[in-house]
Amino acid sequence: MSQLEQDIEAGESGRLTFDFRGFLFKALNLWKLVLFSIGLSLIVAYWINVRKPNVYRLNSLISIENDQNPFFTANTSISFNWGGVSGKVGKIMTSLNTRSHNELVVDSLEYFMQYLVEGKYRKEDIYKSAPFTVEIDRGRGQILNYPIAINFLGGDQFEVIANFNGTSVPVQRYLDKKKYRVRVEAKEYKNTYKSNDTIQLPFFNGVLKFKEDNPPSKGQTFFVNFLNFDGVVYGYSRAVKSAPYSSNSASILKLALSGSNKSKIVDYLNATADVLSRTELKRKNLYATNTIKFIDSTLQSVGSDLQSVNDEMNDFIKKNKAFNIDEEASKISERLKTFDLKKEEETTKLNYLNSLEDYLNTKTNYTNIAAPTSVGINETNIINGVSKIISLSIERQNLEYTTKEGSVLFKKLDSQIDSEKNVLLETIDATRNTIRSQMISINRNIANLEQDLSELPEDQQQYLKIQRKMDISQEAYDVYMAKRSEAAIVKAANVSDIVVIDEAKDIGNPPIGPNKSLNYIMALMIGFFLPMFIIFVIYLLDNTIHGSDEVEQLSKIPILGLIGKYNYKNNLVVYEKPRSAVAESFRSIRSSLQFIYKNQEGSNGGNTLMITSSVSGEGKTFCSINIATVYAISGKKTILLGLDLRKPKIFGDFNITNDKGIVNYFINENTLDEVKHSTHIENLDIIPSGPVPPNPSELLMSDKMANLIEVLREEYEMIILDTPPLGLVTDALELAQYADASIFMVRLDYTKKGMLSLINAKYRAGEIKNISFVLNFYKHKTNHNYGYGYGYGYGYGYGYGVYGNAYHEKDGTSWFKSVKRFFKR
Repeated sequence: MSQLEQDIEAGESGRLTFDFRGFLFKALNLWKLVLFSIGLSLIVAYWINVRKPNVYRLNSLISIENDQNPFFTANTSISFNWGGVSGKVGKIMTSLNTRSHNELVVDSLEYFMQYLVEGKYRKEDIYKSAPFTVEIDRGRGQILNYPIAINFLGGDQFEVIANFNGTSVPVQRYLDKKKYRVRVEAKEYKNTYKSNDTIQLPFFNGVLKFKEDNPPSKGQTFFVNFLNFDGVVYGYSRAVKSAPYSSNSASILKLALSGSNKSKIVDYLNATADVLSRTELKRKNLYATNTIKFIDSTLQSVGSDLQSVNDEMNDFIKKNKAFNIDEEASKISERLKTFDLKKEEETTKLNYLNSLEDYLNTKTNYTNIAAPTSVGINETNIINGVSKIISLSIERQNLEYTTKEGSVLFKKLDSQIDSEKNVLLETIDATRNTIRSQMISINRNIANLEQDLSELPEDQQQYLKIQRKMDISQEAYDVYMAKRSEAAIVKAANVSDIVVIDEAKDIGNPPIGPNKSLNYIMALMIGFFLPMFIIFVIYLLDNTIHGSDEVEQLSKIPILGLIGKYNYKNNLVVYEKPRSAVAESFRSIRSSLQFIYKNQEGSNGGNTLMITSSVSGEGKTFCSINIATVYAISGKKTILLGLDLRKPKIFGDFNITNDKGIVNYFINENTLDEVKHSTHIENLDIIPSGPVPPNPSELLMSDKMANLIEVLREEYEMIILDTPPLGLVTDALELAQYADASIFMVRLDYTKKGMLSLINAKYRAGEIKNISFVLNFYKHKTNHNYGYGYGYGYGYGYGYGVYGNAYHEKDGTSWFKSVKRFFKR
């Protein structure tokens, strides 16, 4: 039964109680454990504070302007807005933590390469403070997570040192970020090079250059360490934090980064803003770039047509003589030229719409659509539809870096793209029908004018036809060139929407970690509360008796006496150490028993005393021998009966054998005088148990036992019954009828609390009368005995400490044993 269960049982009216005072004394008794735990925690906190590098946090500010692409001006198209500032801020904050963005930053700064120097506790990253730089060969592998030693020999010479135990090492090629293993020899590599020499080793490839303003000194040793590119990118993508600068400035972002090297933090924050700015500018220029590509491809076709028409005109002039064309024919030709230009313009629009329709139906990436205005389409619905589809497509591409495929966000965007695409396709179809209607009218006018020219001579008709074709090609070429120039000017004049307001800079920012004071406070709390919690758990789960106060709480049976712990070679302490504290304890028990016997009526002959316990090992036999001895020394004729027939013990201390005993008497093998032995202690006789019988309970229940007690009462003044443990067998209950008084041994720190419930039940049922507790292994100084132990033991235990200095015998314990017992306790 645990402490908690005992507390419940001991509570009044079934009320749950907790012995806080007992727990407090338990903790005070283990103060050394608490003190040790606090000391150990403080040592660990000091070790962390000393060894852990300082952590710094730096910031920068960027502004996000409204995204108006200047390519879509009033003369070219409507304004192309990408969602406004508020929507764009969220996209920028997402982009800062994407893998693709941080890959560009890490790659540009080469943060996958570390310059290290041996520090007091670890290798320290010195970054730009190194007196040299390494230009790696990105097309060759560099060893991962193995610091390569660079030892400078003086002048412009240095050694590259690496020592391998295995035959292969992991490397990474930073050109394509591929990782693989290369074979090396299990030996020490030590090669000498000069500054600017090309280093080509299986595990290290590049050029090491000395810094002119800070050259290395002879004997200095540094290390170059290469990290997994993807791991570095992942770390920075999680480390960079962004948030609006204030609620009133939603378009201004505050970027923050923490680390142990302030120079690296500054460079990374500034580089991330620069990469972000260039990425945004590239995105803004995407529409203009696609338009320029489209115009360039169209110009090539128009240029070829123009060259072909020019060649045709030259051939015609060579073959035909000069002739004049009348004024009327010239006017008709000019009108035809106008209609031909309109037809060419409408044809170009039709081709663009057909290509756009095919692109929308066959492609999934809609970011490469050229501007409709590049071919003269000014239909508002088409321009809006194209801009919305491109905007949604770019938003989806950005989302791919931070969101898993299949997310509801993708489904939402895809649904919006499909909806816009369907509307745009319907608009394309309607616009195309309108253009076809216009084409019919233009073709009719062209046919009528050509009919008027059919009356001219054949050569004049041919000349006018070639002239019109040449004018149309030249006009188309000029238009496309003008539009290309417009797009190129817009692209060149474009600026990023990301503007750096306040660059990151080291202005002596103090470290933000480790928080040394907090670490010490946490150490004190953990050092105190952890052992207290352990003590609390042990206290709840502890089901052994530790003090007289617990006995009083668990039972109404009185405590007869206390016996201290005493290390001696045998059980005859009272006889051989009569001036010891333990001997005085037994004299006290003898005195207390006299009160019990005086209050009894009708007792004939000698008095009987039964000594039992819950289990073996609680001092039952030790107590039996010494109580018998203390009565014998006082002059009373005493006999000690060994009634523990299953595990006989008492014979050994009196130098007698157990060959004959009370068992032989019970089975009529020997008479009482034959099994009784006189001891070297005056007035003390003993009857050992004898051989272990197969039926001990039956022998103790026989009439021979009752007759034996009657005979012994007539001959002896005190009869001590050393019985079996009450908690294991029922023999002691059978013998209780013969006992005028009974002692139940309780060994502190050994006897289980549940055993007292057994003796309580027997006591309440009247099966055992005149029973008392004797506490064995009592330690007066223990903090558990704040109840009965303090009040009762004060007169005896404390008195021993004072009175015993003049009376009691010394233990003779050496100082070495005292120290050993101190640490053991």
